Amino acid sequence: MAISFEKAFGIHPDSLRVRSQNAEVIAGNIANADTPGYKAQGMDFKTALAQAANRQQSGMSRTHEKHFDVRGQLNNNVDFRVPNQPDTGDGNTVNVQMERNLYLDNSMHYQASLQFMNSKISGLKKALGGGS
Repeated sequence: MAISFEKAFGIHPDSLRVRSQNAEVIAGNIANADTPGYKAQGMDFKTALAQAANRQQSGMSRTHEKHFDVRGQLNNNVDFRVPNQPDTGDGNTVNVQMERNLYLDNSMHYQASLQFMNSKISGLKKALGGGS
């Protein structure tokens, strides 16, 4: 009987990938907090995760090394955030405290998915007789 990693891991590999991209977007916002005119960006996690799952199910893959990998070219729903504070006068819309909170929340969700996958891998190893 074959082991289906897709069934075993579920949406968690896609979740890790999207959470990682989200962390990059948030880190970019924090890094540009003092850049005049910088507009904070955000990612719609649910939509990005749905897109990742659909790409996985559609089986989109490169059949030749010179073909473009369109999966990497999608913007994963990164867009400008609606500011929740008045402009400070320099055109920058980054709220550092909010970005730090979003980063922490994203990190906790990333860690939870990682722990879930680790427990699944441990269970699969035990089922195969190689785990301790």
